[in-house]
Amino acid sequence: MTRLAASPRALGLTAAFVAALVDQAHKYWMLHVFGIEARQPVTLAPFLDIVLSWNYGVSYSLFPAHEGAGRALLLAGQGAIVAGLLWWMWRVRSRLTALAIGLVVGGAFGNAMDRIARGAVADFFYLHTTLPVGPLANYVFNVADVAITAGVALLLFESFFPPAPPAESPA
Repeated sequence: MTRLAASPRALGLTAAFVAALVDQAHKYWMLHVFGIEARQPVTLAPFLDIVLSWNYGVSYSLFPAHEGAGRALLLAGQGAIVAGLLWWMWRVRSRLTALAIGLVVGGAFGNAMDRIARGAVADFFYLHTTLPVGPLANYVFNVADVAITAGVALLLFESFFPPAPPAESPA
């Protein structure tokens, strides 16, 4: 294996590409092959349904933007965050950190592609409960959101359980 293929950068970029590709393929399939709009809701479990929900904002539909200027502002903010994450990923030496950042970047890119192509982000997985847990009682998400969440979870894991420092080679 070449040094580039084994590098954290290559791993992170690959994770970003795969996350965005899987997200967009899933969205295409749900919208144009499965036809979720006409078939919803599809119950998978008492707490999980498949639906179509258009998110015009960010997480939990915060800062909704239905028009061009608002969408452009959301995309600019998202682009700035992704640029910062890519800058971070370019400098890390840990493969786990690069993988985690790549997942976040790929998920953000997948959602940005929705916002550009469709004007809103398509969400499909409706997680719900009747328990009194406040705003977490209902959550609609997509594959990109799963990639972002997995990336953040990996970053948290690594912050709580950092890798052992590399052994120094004898001089």
